Amino acid sequence: MFICNLKLTHKLVFKILFVFIFICVLFVAGISIYKVFHYEGINDTIPSPKITNISSDNYTNILKSVHDNIGEYIGQKISFTGYVYRVYDFSETQFVLARNMIVSSDNQSVVVGFLCNYKDASNFSDNTWVNITGKITKGDYHGDIPVIEITEIKACAKPADEYVYPPDDTFIPTSALF
Repeated sequence: MFICNLKLTHKLVFKILFVFIFICVLFVAGISIYKVFHYEGINDTIPSPKITNISSDNYTNILKSVHDNIGEYIGQKISFTGYVYRVYDFSETQFVLARNMIVSSDNQSVVVGFLCNYKDASNFSDNTWVNITGKITKGDYHGDIPVIEITEIKACAKPADEYVYPPDDTFIPTSALF
């Protein structure tokens, strides 16, 4: 018969505890490293089923973010108000849904907006205020730009807050807004 007499001393308990903690730390570190290198992340490019309403307050922040990161916003549905603005080289189906952005303290402004595509765009004359709903796509107008493919459009009154202001520095561009 085999008899084992194990005497537990402070040194032996300390060694066993140290080895146990070391193995636990290695296990946690291994899981962390695995997650870092095999992280699939959140797929922000999947279009959200909801429609995001763009207001005068967030208009230029969203405009800037979408222009800077077109790929992240493709397929997103948005709704906003602006006026019809055209330039000479647009096709019959194109216009910019524009707002005037104040750029100086003496109220000088520039036209900013999204290029839109709508089959019956010619039914809306320049400077007509409209509310649109559409989907962001990638288009080409002197380079890659976001283009709104309009699904709904209706004429509306000029809003009380018709002017927008430059993007602020606190805005964090992310498709999580949508």
